[in-house]
Amino acid sequence: MKLLACLLTTALMAAASSAFAAEEKPAVPATPAAAAAPAPAAPAAAPAAAKPDLAQGQQKFAAVCAACHGPDGNSGVPANPKLAYQHPEYLVKQLQEFKNGKRPSPIMQGFASQLSEADMKNIAYWVGTQKAKPGFAKDRELVTLGERIYRGGIGERQVAACAGCHSPNGAGVPSQFPRLSGQHADYTTAQLLGFRDGARKNSLMMAQVAAKLNDREIKAVADYIAGLR
Repeated sequence: MKLLACLLTTALMAAASSAFAAEEKPAVPATPAAAAAPAPAAPAAAPAAAKPDLAQGQQKFAAVCAACHGPDGNSGVPANPKLAYQHPEYLVKQLQEFKNGKRPSPIMQGFASQLSEADMKNIAYWVGTQKAKPGFAKDRELVTLGERIYRGGIGERQVAACAGCHSPNGAGVPSQFPRLSGQHADYTTAQLLGFRDGARKNSLMMAQVAAKLNDREIKAVADYIAGLR
């Protein structure tokens, strides 16, 4: 029995010694490859927007637009808008919306469908550099009413002053609101009626304003705008 107890004691001591040695065994250090994971690749930089080609714009304008809007963007036909010195961003937006049907016009959709995005940009930036010819008001009886609405709105009907967005002299705000000064009264009248009556739907703000104007007020504002400098 003493021999058996001695053997058991020896075995237990050997097992404890092995376990202690395993616990004390140092961890294997990480290799450099494992410690330094590769950094994620940086995102590619967005390509710079191409600058408009004014020479190409002039050529394309002459081929597609000049017959209706004049060789320099100063239309001689009261029903067709003057485009000279208009904000290019606004013109690009309108051409895009003629092409995709957001601004319905069978005539303009036919022309715009021929243009690429680069064509639209080139045309808009070229005609935007052309000098605009001044217009003039025709109806003396209405011009005072038109001025009052343009500059002060109609408070009792919550009609905002046109000058608040298009500026007191009709210069507009680039990328936001078009230049109006000197525009043909016939064209401006047609657009305001279109906004009011639902034929033109590509500006909720203008539709809401025009909805509160009667025919006489629309004509007065359009005539006043034609004479703005």
